[in-house]
Parts: sequence; structure tokens; C-alpha cells
Amino acid sequence: MAKLISKTYGEALFEIAMEGQKTDIFLQEAQDILTILDQNPELDKLMKHPKVSRQEKEQVLDNVFLSNVSREMTGFMKLLINKERYSELPKIFQYLIERIREERKIGTAYVTTAVNLSAEKKAAIQKRLLETTAYKTIDVCYDVDQAIIGGMIIRIKDRVVDSSVRTKLDEMKKQLLQIQLG
Repeated sequence: MAKLISKTYGEALFEIAMEGQKTDIFLQEAQDILTILDQNPELDKLMKHPKVSRQEKEQVLDNVFLSNVSREMTGFMKLLINKERYSELPKIFQYLIERIREERKIGTAYVTTAVNLSAEKKAAIQKRLLETTAYKTIDVCYDVDQAIIGGMIIRIKDRVVDSSVRTKLDEMKKQLLQIQLG
């Protein structure tokens, strides 16, 4: 349900940004608002508190954001308050950010390896990912997990390519168990 809400509202916000040719502005504002909420958990807590009235929440939004973000964005946040969907704001903005990046053909890949990679290896991986995807640019986030033993795991959106030694060993183990039981 929450995914449907974030997609519905996020898509509506994306359409507004496209129509008004404000994708750059909305992208930056969504990122800034998420940063502000992340750095100020008290503000987020106040905005979600059930005993704080809608009017008070709208006043807080005006005081905090009106001079820093567009009228459309503050209006959108007020709409979320009135529809009692404010708690979905981070997911909605995350959807918007991903949707704008997708529109611009900017991807994000998550690469997990067993050891730290050299700059040359990272560049080679990024080059290969650009060749095998439709993205014009790609941001690659690297992680080290010694438990995979060797190889790598690459995740782009909901697609995963797992060529880790750990996975191959697990598959061999399953095959051997089937042979022994069969």
C-alpha cells in the first residue's frame, strides 16, 4: 500500500515538474527537504505528531520552507498534511528523485565485492555497466563484504547479478545434496 501511495503522489509531482519544466528545481528541493528532515528528526516528529493541528503543521512548513523552496513544493507538502499522508513524504520524494534520474537516464548501481577495488577496476566496472545498460551516466556505490569470498554482486534497481563465490558454493552444495538424496 505504501509503495502505491508513494508512486501515485510521486508520479503526480513528477508530472507537475515536467509540465512546468522544473525538474531541476524539484530534484534539488526534494533532496534538500530530505536532508533537512534527516538532520532535524525533531521537525519530522513534530510534523507527524497527531496532537499538532493541521493549521499548526502548515504554519511550521511555511516558517521552515516557504522562503527556501518553491510554492508548488510547499503546496504539495501541505496537501500531504491535509490528506494525512505526510508520513509518506520521504518515500514520495525518493520516488520523485529516482523518476527524474530515470528520465535523464542516470542510473545507480550497487556493487558488492569481497575486497576493496582499485580505481582502475572501479572505472572498468563503471564502463562495463554503461555499455550494458541504457544509462548515459551511472553512479556506482561500492561495498565490501568478505562473506561473499570472491566475485561480485551487482544490483541495479530490482535486478541482481550475483557472481559471488559464496553463491556458487551454495548452488554446488544444493546440487550435491540432491544427488545424495536421489
